[in-house]
Amino acid sequence: MAKFLLSLHVLVAILAIGPVTVAASMFPRKAQAALAGGEGQQAGAPEAVASVGLLHRITKVYALLGIAVPILGVGLAQVMGVMGQIWLIVSLALTAVAALVLLVLVLPRQEAVVAALAGEEDSDSASALGGLKLLAMSTGVFALLWAAVTVIMVVRPGSTTHV
Repeated sequence: MAKFLLSLHVLVAILAIGPVTVAASMFPRKAQAALAGGEGQQAGAPEAVASVGLLHRITKVYALLGIAVPILGVGLAQVMGVMGQIWLIVSLALTAVAALVLLVLVLPRQEAVVAALAGEEDSDSASALGGLKLLAMSTGVFALLWAAVTVIMVVRPGSTTHV
């Protein structure tokens, strides 16, 4: 059972967390090009707006799928009998912080940019463009947190499983 859960946990991590991290990381550059014009396009060019919308949808959908990663991880930890191990507790805490960064910093700023590009009344391109630096930093922190979790999962300092 442990091998099955481990395989599923790793597979879902690769297929869910990988795309959300890449899409979130690409979003600020594509959004800047769409808002201010760039990459050989005018501000608000349909292709640029469409790519920003697609990156936002990928981030949202794969973030929802990514919820399965810690759920499977906790199930795996229970089967392996390592729930009290410090490396697992630290990785769960970092996973929670990564989820908060995504939910509180990344997704709302992405939504503001998408709303500005759609021309919604209560949004403006200048403020959306101004928030792109914070968005880029937030996505970098999100990616760094997942990198740290991955390293902890591989190294497992203090683990008694000896695998």
